[in-house]
Amino acid sequence: MRLVSWNVNGIRAVMKKDFQASLHAMHCDMLCLQETKAQDDQVREALAGLTGLHVYSNSAEKKGYSGTAILTKVKPIALRYDIGIKEHDQEGRVIAAEFDRYFLVNVYTPNSGAELKRLGYRQKWDADFLAYLIALQKQKPIILCGDLNVAHQPIDLARPQANYNKSAGYMQEEIDGMDHLIAADFIDTFRYQNPEKVKYSWWSFRAGARERNVGWRIDYFLVSPDLKENMKNTDILNEVIGSDHCPVVLDLKA
Repeated sequence: MRLVSWNVNGIRAVMKKDFQASLHAMHCDMLCLQETKAQDDQVREALAGLTGLHVYSNSAEKKGYSGTAILTKVKPIALRYDIGIKEHDQEGRVIAAEFDRYFLVNVYTPNSGAELKRLGYRQKWDADFLAYLIALQKQKPIILCGDLNVAHQPIDLARPQANYNKSAGYMQEEIDGMDHLIAADFIDTFRYQNPEKVKYSWWSFRAGARERNVGWRIDYFLVSPDLKENMKNTDILNEVIGSDHCPVVLDLKA
């Protein structure tokens, strides 16, 4: 089974950039999207041309902002939206799809902002989201994917020294949040399989960053320990364009 996660930076925008061709080429069974920037009806309308996929979306109250979606060939047993905390449940950031053996949790983690105005909020989000995951994991193992808006280690961004404790996505408080996920036994699948591989999933639109590969790895698949033996392959599809992010992949054995 192939799972793909992709921050599309606007579902209506990416549909105009060969999205269907990219989707076909990826041969995925489940696709998790972040930053759809659309209301639920707009997501359905944008994806109306796709066949063979069940589409579920969670939109923000603020129009044109945030939002997540899951596209899956296999219909879930149940869907859960948001994490049950009003402060966090207004931006469409989480969808959890329940399947026989696991929960697939799709998340678009809040960005701390260019001036770090949301860094305090981000710390509360990280703590509350982790508590949500731990509670959910008591029922079934979890596959967590999405844009976590943090580069975990120096290898995960092109310019760690220049950005450490200066830039959103590489503040120590954000790194701590990722550390807590790992301490809770969630496995960073790409780094587990590729301890020394340098590959990024996001590039600024500025100054030709993608062409020069001045990027960050901030998009992840994490899994519960019970799924460790099911991991077959992980990858980051740098060649797929259409967004400032590229898709990340997790192949699972049955």
